[in-house]
Amino acid sequence: MQSIKEIALASPYRGSEKTCEMVREQIRERWSDELADEFDPYTDAMPAVSWMAYGYRIRKGEKALKSVTFVEVKDEKGEVVRKIRRVVNLFHHCQVLKLA
Repeated sequence: MQSIKEIALASPYRGSEKTCEMVREQIRERWSDELADEFDPYTDAMPAVSWMAYGYRIRKGEKALKSVTFVEVKDEKGEVVRKIRRVVNLFHHCQVLKLA
């Protein structure tokens, strides 16, 4: 059976270092320094919907890792008028199971 690392997964992560470190610290607190040090935000943590799209489900009783993103609101000219803060619930690959 292939591990999650061997399957081509791509999270919707967009490259924010602050977001990456926020999630990494939650992983360190919950599980271990080793897992936190190996964390790859592009493949290791995704929203439940993304995991489901790849044929996984969240293990029963698992609690989400919290992340923050900002959604830009633009006017008719395409200029950013404001940014809305959104909390994103992510799940680490150790919190999911492959559906049969």
